[in-house]
Amino acid sequence: MSVELLSYREHDYIEQISEDICFSQDIHEVYFKKEHRGFDSSLPCFTFKKKEGNENKYSFKAGYFIGVDWVVPKRMALNIAPKLNNDNKEIDYIAMLFSSLRHKEVAKEINELFDVKWDDPVIEIEQKQDLLTPFLVVEFLGLLKQIVRKGLKKSYYKVEKNLHSRVKGKIQIGKTIKHNLMQNKNLHTYCTYNEFGLDNIENRLLKKALSFVKRYLPNYTKLTDNIELQNTFNFINPAFHSVSDVIELNEIKQSKKNAFYKEYEPAIRLAKLILKRFGYNISNTVKDKVQTPPFWIDMSKLFELYVLGLLKDRFQNQVQFQCRFNGNEIDYLLKDNYNMVIDAKYKSIYIHGMHNEDIRQLSGYARLEKVYEYLGIDKKNIIDCLIIYPDQDNGHDKLNDVDLKAVEIDHYFNIYKVGLKLPHIE
Repeated sequence: MSVELLSYREHDYIEQISEDICFSQDIHEVYFKKEHRGFDSSLPCFTFKKKEGNENKYSFKAGYFIGVDWVVPKRMALNIAPKLNNDNKEIDYIAMLFSSLRHKEVAKEINELFDVKWDDPVIEIEQKQDLLTPFLVVEFLGLLKQIVRKGLKKSYYKVEKNLHSRVKGKIQIGKTIKHNLMQNKNLHTYCTYNEFGLDNIENRLLKKALSFVKRYLPNYTKLTDNIELQNTFNFINPAFHSVSDVIELNEIKQSKKNAFYKEYEPAIRLAKLILKRFGYNISNTVKDKVQTPPFWIDMSKLFELYVLGLLKDRFQNQVQFQCRFNGNEIDYLLKDNYNMVIDAKYKSIYIHGMHNEDIRQLSGYARLEKVYEYLGIDKKNIIDCLIIYPDQDNGHDKLNDVDLKAVEIDHYFNIYKVGLKLPHIE
């Protein structure tokens, strides 16, 4: 049975879609499930709403997510791509991700960026529609770059060798008899022993996933055209020269956490996902059509991390991310000459207007006693607030030379806004 694939863009709203669909309820929604610091929350990826007086006609609204999912299992699927601006330029989510991965703070947020439904039936799409694989690849390379800069982890690992004229560690009696003594190799002995070095199971798993990435990169133009990404791969690859990529996945069930090598935990998780994504078969990296599990990427969260990267580029450690005070979580606190509370809003409404609820929330953060204490501001003064939002026409490419107080939001005092022009592709 052929599967119909509907294609839309994030933020699309269609008053009445042309396809005939029949749901059991008047509203059909698919949610992005996310867990953050022990709290569960869900947001709709898309919504179909039945038109009054018409059984099979629905309006359609896309949320802040891109991805592929089933509308009617095994019959109709949905593909939501990054949005377009007025010049038909598409938001380059890969460049946004790669930019934010320059900073260590992003590594611990990776789990919240995407949701993959591995247990659902796969959907066949063209490789150019595959948003998940390049997303995983870029995240993986970004983490490997941090690992290589610090130096690969060395540890003890088990080695089995057929030694000549010597014995080391534990003798493998069965193998020695079968492969040596029965073949008149009397001076050889199979031994198992521990060695200390780079060729441990964690590094071998990373090398295995890296070999899949190497095969995949030339077949995906959005990645091959990215010079910085190619330079990153060329920087990473030599570091794994002495590491084998021979490994069975059941060899590494859970690696030990190490405070110094904290990037290993998310990198190993991504390595497993990349191998799973290609079905553990390297030939699947070069196919024109791919079988993908349903997945969603949170563009709002990605924008939040992209803004973090740009703030870190300018203010370094003067920017604190996701500070928690009295049950409130603040996107960014800037302890600099500006001394302000900052929030990232992936909403175009701020180009020509504002959202009062956002401003009330931000103002409430700026009245917390802990915020006054952290910023070292006298309680008689009002703390400045800033909203950063996307603006593809008149926004700033970077924040390095931007006056964060240049544009004050109408009808509010000491609340400012700055528009950002996101990376884009034709």
